[in-house]
Amino acid sequence: ATKKKITAKFFQRQSVGDLSQKSDEWLNSQGRLTSPMVLDEGADNYTPISWEESFEMIADELCSLENPNQSIFYTSGRTSNEAAFLWQLLARGFGTNNLPDCSNMCHESSGFALTESIGIGKGTVTLEDFNSAELILVVGQNPGTNHPRMLTALRDAKKHGASIISINPLIETGMKKFKHPQNPLEMLGSGKSISDRHVRININGDMAFFRGLNHCLVKNGSYDQSFIESYTSGFEEYKVSVENVDWVQIESISGISRQEIELIANIISESKSIITCWAMGITQHHNSVETIQEMVNTHLLGGHIGRKGAGLCPVRGHSNVQGDRTVGINHIANPSLIQNIQNSTGIKTPTIHGFDVVNAARAMLEGNAKVYLAMGGNFLSAMSDTKLIAKAMNNCELTVFVSTKLNRNHLVTGKKSLILPCLGRTEIDKQTTGHQFVSVENSMGIVHSSQGHIKPASDALLSEPAIVAGIASALESRRPMSDLEWGDLVDDYDRIRDLIEQTIPGFNEFNSRVRAKAGFYLPNPPRDNLTFNTETGKAIFRFHNMSCLSPKVNEYVMMTIRSHDQYNTTVYSGEDRYRGIKSGRRIVMMNSIDAKESNLRAGDLVNLTSVFRDELRHSPNWYLVEYDIPRGNVATYFPEANELIPLNSTASGSNTPTSKSVIVRISKSQD
Repeated sequence: ATKKKITAKFFQRQSVGDLSQKSDEWLNSQGRLTSPMVLDEGADNYTPISWEESFEMIADELCSLENPNQSIFYTSGRTSNEAAFLWQLLARGFGTNNLPDCSNMCHESSGFALTESIGIGKGTVTLEDFNSAELILVVGQNPGTNHPRMLTALRDAKKHGASIISINPLIETGMKKFKHPQNPLEMLGSGKSISDRHVRININGDMAFFRGLNHCLVKNGSYDQSFIESYTSGFEEYKVSVENVDWVQIESISGISRQEIELIANIISESKSIITCWAMGITQHHNSVETIQEMVNTHLLGGHIGRKGAGLCPVRGHSNVQGDRTVGINHIANPSLIQNIQNSTGIKTPTIHGFDVVNAARAMLEGNAKVYLAMGGNFLSAMSDTKLIAKAMNNCELTVFVSTKLNRNHLVTGKKSLILPCLGRTEIDKQTTGHQFVSVENSMGIVHSSQGHIKPASDALLSEPAIVAGIASALESRRPMSDLEWGDLVDDYDRIRDLIEQTIPGFNEFNSRVRAKAGFYLPNPPRDNLTFNTETGKAIFRFHNMSCLSPKVNEYVMMTIRSHDQYNTTVYSGEDRYRGIKSGRRIVMMNSIDAKESNLRAGDLVNLTSVFRDELRHSPNWYLVEYDIPRGNVATYFPEANELIPLNSTASGSNTPTSKSVIVRISKSQD
């Protein structure tokens, strides 16, 4: 909603080289992009280009490829259901399943783990469940900064009698005191306490912690035998595996004493309805899938799925990460989706899996992907191994960015680059048949409408669906790929929703139901009727051996975190007021005892080196802040520290970058 605007004159004055020297905060603060711009090969400045010329350039470049798999169609979670659905039709119609998206970087581990365990890759709770829960576990999540709306749900749950346990290496302010910004009485008061107990766990100690909990529940017979017999498989094998555990190992990995784990296990055993929420503090480790499945085991032991006030709740930060995946943004070629798409659109989708974000980066590095198109997002800053990603981008023939504002990726490009400015979701979207709205799906599986009411920042802006249709129409004129009239779809978004209804299960009567004020819930078999679409037809207990990183002397486990004044890769200021840190982001938070033993102190300028196999990555000039964090653990800000995360360091199964599990060395700078 900013009133600031970036015009063609801005790019005339500022070369790409000049802009590259500016901070992310500065780039974001320049305002809205207002017209299409092109960076020609060898040029130093972006120059204006028409929409028609942009679409023709993209179509020409795509058609010049040796094969469609040399193209990449990236998606951000900001994209609406309607735009995302068209985007994946465009990619698949062109002949590729290369549909990496931001889910690959965040909750891919959740989807992978949950699908294997309970047969669906999303959570099993409703908003109403929070007000009926007796116990809520908030694991690896900082709602105050990353999911502020979740704090309202937690506050309301507390009012209804729920106990809340926070499990996180850092004690976050939002979990201690919360003032609702729209409640004057709360704003005047001292705030509401959210968390009843804080478990200060080591980074990546969660699997060991939940293994200890589950051992206690099994040993004490504190499990729901009836639920287990009726709705689960694999319990007897799991029971044998967890009856004997190494408590020294559990305490060492988790950083939590046996006494505290036994105490929390007792609280769990006495709770009739439990919700477990988690975010990237759980999903971005080498063993994230195994950890999530151990958390699922806790719920299966107590029957805390498909019960009022109980369930699993992966909390997604962006407004439509879940919805994009639901309507088809997925690099994995799902046979039923492929068939549905062919039936509804005539598009014949290839059957081989496409690239996720990590494999997309590898393909660009190796010269096997030459055209990169992004529907939103900031791939360069969001991904691990930033310097390597920059090389990957530079290898492309063409990079295309559908964006609302300027970001770092617009400056690290292929030989040619396009910036295509789109409407924001808060802006009026008027098409041939009148004002349009789009839809999104939240973390609870509710699909609801979203309509803008603000005057667009520029008359030259197009909506995301219109941009997709423009590219598709230019491409269709060269190589027919579908039965669709792309322009007609964009004239009236109801037509897109009709097509979604024909293609995606659960969207019956989409156009009428989405117009309801509260939207509608999509089907969720585990939640709705305890049906589990797994290999056994039941929820599955899954056992994995515990694992952890093994830093050597003078090495630490580093996690990346976000500041208060930050939304994903967008940095609004250098302030992190909830943590008391100001005027800087190249910060490493370190336990004061660890600092002293390393002959370091607050304010020292230090260098960081990450260690992965035989690879070393160096990042200079970080300021040390002594902070209340468990010993052996350090924290740095994302995306500044992403250059320390190796591209090949990923979660088993999900291939998610391990942004929360990096071994680093810290040395005092000689400068």
